[in-house]
Amino acid sequence: MRLKNVKGAKEIIEASNYIIKNPKDYKGKYSEIFKNKNEIHLEIGMGKGDFIIGMAKKYPNINFIGIEMFDSVMVRAVQKLDDIDLPNLKLIRFDATEIDDIFHKEIDTIYLNFSDPWPKNRHEHRRLTSERFLKRYDNIFKGKKHIIQKTDNRKLFEFSIISYVENGYKIKEISLNLHKDNLENVETEYEKRFVSLGYPIYMIEVYK
Repeated sequence: MRLKNVKGAKEIIEASNYIIKNPKDYKGKYSEIFKNKNEIHLEIGMGKGDFIIGMAKKYPNINFIGIEMFDSVMVRAVQKLDDIDLPNLKLIRFDATEIDDIFHKEIDTIYLNFSDPWPKNRHEHRRLTSERFLKRYDNIFKGKKHIIQKTDNRKLFEFSIISYVENGYKIKEISLNLHKDNLENVETEYEKRFVSLGYPIYMIEVYK
């Protein structure tokens, strides 16, 4: 997908109080940023922020961190936070391939929402539910490992189920059409568009 450049995106992001500019300095110490011992939930690939902002509003006693690697996408989330005070939300501009360079044994839940499916077989190691990434997540979970994933891509969904099971995860909840099943849900901006077109949204919640 081609991303449209946003003029001044880097400057807008860096000026935001929600941005953690030096995330490696807080490895293992993110509770100091939030100044409490509440759970920390992490969305990897937060897009334009609808989900992570919505979750932070809905659950004020949980701390949320959103990660996104593209300035042109993250800036949209930052702009949505103008004049909003959410002390339980922080954002990080970072590449998920190095996720265990910035967290260590402090994350309670990971959200993977509409991740790039990397459809070619030779690229399967780039999928955020591949064994390569699941092993990295093992290093950042605080205790019980807990992942919630949503996608509109059936092949990625099937791949993810197999990957979770092969890496020791158990399935807690699964849906082949999240919106018809009426499960509790905060939508992403991408999700809203695809649901309006009639596409099913697949969801799986796993733990180990």
